[in-house]
Amino acid sequence: KLPCEDAESPLLLRHRAEELKVRQDCYSWAEFAPGMPQCLAVESIEEMDTNVKFSFTKLSTFLLRSKLTKVEMKLKGLLGCQQSWKKMEDIRRVFWFNKTHVSEYVADHWMDDVFFGYQYLNGVNPLVIQKCTEIPANFPVTQEMVATSLAEGTSLRQELQEGNVFLVDYKILQGIPTNTIQGQKQYMAVPLCLLYQTPSGDLMPIAIQLSQTPGPDSPVFLPSDPEWDWTLAKMWVRNADFHVHQNISHLLRTHLIAEVFAVATLRQLPMCHPVFKLLLPHLRYTFQINAFARVRLIMEGGMMDQATSAGYRGIVPIVGKGTQEMTYASLCLPDDIEARGVASVSNYYYRDDGLKIWAAIESFVSNVVQFYYKDNDHVQKDPELQAWVLEIFREAFKSRKASGAPSSLETMAELTRFLTMVIFTCSAQHAAVNSGQYDFGAWIPNIPPSMRRPPPTVKGTVTLENILETIPPINVTCIALSSLWLLSNEAGDRVTGAILPSKRPLGYYPDEHFTEEEPKRFIKAFQGCLAKISEEMNERNKSLPLPYNYMNPPEIENSISI
Repeated sequence: KLPCEDAESPLLLRHRAEELKVRQDCYSWAEFAPGMPQCLAVESIEEMDTNVKFSFTKLSTFLLRSKLTKVEMKLKGLLGCQQSWKKMEDIRRVFWFNKTHVSEYVADHWMDDVFFGYQYLNGVNPLVIQKCTEIPANFPVTQEMVATSLAEGTSLRQELQEGNVFLVDYKILQGIPTNTIQGQKQYMAVPLCLLYQTPSGDLMPIAIQLSQTPGPDSPVFLPSDPEWDWTLAKMWVRNADFHVHQNISHLLRTHLIAEVFAVATLRQLPMCHPVFKLLLPHLRYTFQINAFARVRLIMEGGMMDQATSAGYRGIVPIVGKGTQEMTYASLCLPDDIEARGVASVSNYYYRDDGLKIWAAIESFVSNVVQFYYKDNDHVQKDPELQAWVLEIFREAFKSRKASGAPSSLETMAELTRFLTMVIFTCSAQHAAVNSGQYDFGAWIPNIPPSMRRPPPTVKGTVTLENILETIPPINVTCIALSSLWLLSNEAGDRVTGAILPSKRPLGYYPDEHFTEEEPKRFIKAFQGCLAKISEEMNERNKSLPLPYNYMNPPEIENSISI
């Protein structure tokens, strides 16, 4: 019920206020690190309210999987080996059983330019590519440099005008301190990468610069350069992409802001509120998985500190920069696609599937909003709702008006859009940036988490031996891979006596929160829409050499729980 429906009963209004007072005392805000969105104030997982913890089955499976990967690597004597890899093929033998169709495909195709470009559309970080209409002043790419990479009879200027040139710019990494691992300094580039969509629809890299400052010590690498020069340049780009993906696309833009949604929901909306009922399934287990992340992954001494170029000292400023640059529109997929100018890129399955999922969520949310709110006046006069969105504006967006995030909601349309963004972020968006981590990262040369030598400043000197001495040594590779394996796989859970080995898929609500018949019909319609979308994706995937399945509704978890 909305607060206005209890307006005639002071007793019911008092009950609502008392419930929120208890919750606000239980769930308070804390700062993990300066510049990051606020999080739940809890010192340890043991302190957490039982109602927001993992089930026993899920926790046991999660911990067992973590131990099994470490046991396997100890049996092979890998965790204690600080040497460089002697041969690329040796990396395939890290795990006996943890292989996937995609991870094997990546190991076979990681050096192909076509596959390099593909990953910007359908890999784990499909959020950074944008249309380029003018070559940046600090990226002196010329017609002569890229002529052999373009279609016959065309020019760089013409392709820029026709919208076939794209840019990925990692300037957000400028000035980020780097890590020291096992006494050895690590390195990180701040590259720019130019890509070209060919007439056949392939997205190909055509120029790479490994710093933001052009000059004699920062050459523009080209596909025509010696093979290992070009390969290493692409690996530096992939390392930069690893840090932007893990810290911004994944950690910040799904995990951390989802935790803000969860805390604000518990603090500002009573259990009887329709928005509370709508969002609760999409916030399940988020507190505990984020607490695990703070304790095991991103804190000093955690996995990211042990195995990445940035380490803990770099993570905090990267996420801080990302928070300052995060906009509301960038979290709304249709707006983000338009803003990046990628509406017409070929073979962009993340976009195609994501827009279908967004539309399905939006239709479902719109029905629920219209059923409960009736008109815009009810939205404006709902004090609990307004307190909720204001708290999110303050804690996730740091009260930045420039973010475009609302601090209040005036219409049913605004409320529908905001709730669609919340649910999409906590479900489909997280699936897109999380589920493929092991698939694409198991072959470490494809997405190296750390680099032990500085970026090259001249051409013609790189050998395979140089590359093996640049990527992580054996034990650091194992730390990274075991973490990727753990975080890419949903731990089991138990529903009505049956074990679900994977997840609670999007739209699956075994705990009935709505009591009215109309919302239940909306849920069934939502489930039917998702089933149809899944059929379309399955049919499309039959003809793809590498199926894109990360946003297939049965593969999307309702909430961020891994």
